[in-house]
Amino acid sequence: MTTLPTPDVRPANPNFSSGPCAKRPGWSLEALKDAALGRSHRAKIGKTKLARAIDLTREVLQVPADWRIGIVPASDTGAVEMALWSLLGERGVDMVAWESFGSGWVTDVAKQLRLKDVRIFEAPYGELPDLAQLDFDRDVVFTWNGTTSGVRVPNADFIPAARGGLTICDATSAAFAQRLDFAKLDVVTFSWQKVLGGEGAHGMLILSPRAVARLESYKPAWPLPKIFRLTSGGKLNEGIFKGETINTPSMLAVEDYLDALEWARRIGGLDALVARADANFTVIDRFVEKSPWLGHLAAKPQTRSNTSVCLSIVDPAVTALSTEAQAEFAKGIVSALDKQGVAYDIGHYRDAPPGLRIWAGATVEASDLEKLMPWLDWAFAQQKAALKAAA
Repeated sequence: MTTLPTPDVRPANPNFSSGPCAKRPGWSLEALKDAALGRSHRAKIGKTKLARAIDLTREVLQVPADWRIGIVPASDTGAVEMALWSLLGERGVDMVAWESFGSGWVTDVAKQLRLKDVRIFEAPYGELPDLAQLDFDRDVVFTWNGTTSGVRVPNADFIPAARGGLTICDATSAAFAQRLDFAKLDVVTFSWQKVLGGEGAHGMLILSPRAVARLESYKPAWPLPKIFRLTSGGKLNEGIFKGETINTPSMLAVEDYLDALEWARRIGGLDALVARADANFTVIDRFVEKSPWLGHLAAKPQTRSNTSVCLSIVDPAVTALSTEAQAEFAKGIVSALDKQGVAYDIGHYRDAPPGLRIWAGATVEASDLEKLMPWLDWAFAQQKAALKAAA
């Protein structure tokens, strides 16, 4: 294969990282000019902004009125850990994993919490486990969208409306880009730095009335660190869900999240956000369909993520290499694009199969993805020529 000429057009925004993700179109530091810097988050101005962030989250994400929404420490990881340590242990739990972060929750429950009655349902990268095997009279923990595999659940039909256990859903790469069926979800977590392109370090914890009832009726057998405590005196700490955060938040990051939510409102709310992510995925999907060297890591079309799009290099000359050599080949593509300034941070996750991972969430412009696609062919041709020369 000969090298291709360098494409003439470059993406206006080369930020295709899967987290922190691209800022919303038109963003600048001017958007943060009203941040409550130097003020206490417990002062009226701080409480007002934090409460506004919760209210806008409810509106844009279409969260039911009786589900609590709280801002918590340590990004999505902190929100998930709070749920696991505070809620599990009352009954058996089914753990579902098909990529790195889901596998991390399995480790936490099985090896850190050391729960006795744990069933684990796992699938390799690119596939979903058999969800029909889950028992929803037990608690069930799963990710909605596998950030490192590009595999998502297509919907919540596998969850019965009538169930004895709680469903705990890590939705960090799905929220605001995929429709979450809150009636089927008792705990939902996500972080600001994914679909809305906010800043890191803050997580969101959404609790159904059933989850609240569990918190108020069940006390774990283990001690809980202060930042995990959601109850006081056997009752829910309602302040957390009104903007009274457990620890000090960054008011600069809060302002940035508010800006992202206001942008989402302006463009049409959840419908517009989902449509943008779907359109972005379509650009990549059409390119892959015509490509002789790229394929989707997600095996089934209905399970392919519209945000964290994971791609495999399927060219026979590359697949014949060792896994380590395939990873180096993929890194070469990523490096070439980075040096050209046309795509940053699109390498596969460290635990995932070798390939590319391109963020297609709502803050990315479809026009930028259209401009990126010829560059993928160019970078592949560069690497293929180097591979041939080294043979």
